Amino acid sequence: MKTFRNSILAAAAGMAFAATAWAQGPQPASVHGHVNDATGTPVAEAMVSFTTDKTSQPKDRKYAYNFPTDASGNYKGTGIAPGDYVIEIIKKDVHEDYQLVTLKAGDDKTVDFDMTRAEYINSLTPEMRKQVEEFKKKNSEAMSANAVIKKLNDTLKTVRTDLAAAAPTKGDVSADVTDMKQATDAKPDSGLLWITYGDTLLAQGDHLAAADKAAGKPAMSDDDVLKTYTSATDAYKKGIDLDNAGAKPNPTEIASGYNQLGVTLSREGKAVDASAAFDDAVKADPSKAGMYYKNAAVVLFNANQNDGALAAANKAIAADPNSPDPYWIKGQVLIAQSTFDAKTQKLSPPPGCVDAYNKFLELAPNDPKATGVREVLTSLGEKIDTKYKAGKK
Repeated sequence: MKTFRNSILAAAAGMAFAATAWAQGPQPASVHGHVNDATGTPVAEAMVSFTTDKTSQPKDRKYAYNFPTDASGNYKGTGIAPGDYVIEIIKKDVHEDYQLVTLKAGDDKTVDFDMTRAEYINSLTPEMRKQVEEFKKKNSEAMSANAVIKKLNDTLKTVRTDLAAAAPTKGDVSADVTDMKQATDAKPDSGLLWITYGDTLLAQGDHLAAADKAAGKPAMSDDDVLKTYTSATDAYKKGIDLDNAGAKPNPTEIASGYNQLGVTLSREGKAVDASAAFDDAVKADPSKAGMYYKNAAVVLFNANQNDGALAAANKAIAADPNSPDPYWIKGQVLIAQSTFDAKTQKLSPPPGCVDAYNKFLELAPNDPKATGVREVLTSLGEKIDTKYKAGKK
């Protein structure tokens, strides 16, 4: 009797366990997918909502599950009970699209919402379809413009690398001239492209001039050299004008353009115009005044415009007292104004000359020009401070 009772209890326990297992129900489903609107743009910050109510108006429906889309228009939902659902895309209380979907136990289903499909587009009002087409057109134009910009940026990077490599040897950069001409043709309203085009022309002009010099031919008698420098001048002016006329002028870029314009004009033998360009560079970017005034002093000194060179050298020294070259130019200009003292049989330099030379030696004792400066000071009977002597190399 006891054994029989135990058997009944064991069977009852087994039935209770089975009943518990049955009560767990079917395995839930999961859904994931992507949502894009009628223009093909991902729909971000929308809600992918699930309801079994297929008869009520959207505003009256109760939604069992809601899953948000991310910035890329993707969503993922888990723990969904099997069943027949209306899945809706809701953004800012607007019901934008829907699908009827049946989910079975354990499903992991992809449900995408592509509102570019003909069925959806045809459901829009004529005005809405017009707006979609206008947006797609503008978006296509923007994508094309972005592709052009990327190509131009790649060209700029390559050209700048080429120019840096060619500078020490005055190498041929004709290919870069061609590339930048094409760049300005593609986007003629970019001041930066015109200035960089000018850089390639200036470098190519220097290359041609160097070849003439090696062949014993005066560079400025070469029409190709003159034409290249003139084209560079025109490119710089174009770039500067565009930058100045822009909504947000870039002072650094404009100053660089004026500086390069000054260099090109000096190559053409137009020292006074070149000096004016360097002055404009200073006005555009006063923070680099020392460099621009120094460039002006060099140009004017090389053109034998000594008064202008001295004035520019003094401005450069005032702006940057630690740059040696302006002191050397100042010393060179002033030593030429020395008078001869018949009693001492020595030159008597004007005030400031010796000081300029000494400062140059202090700042650049190892400069190749330092030897000549020491010789001049010695001839004047000046004692050279030993700390200004060239150091060991």
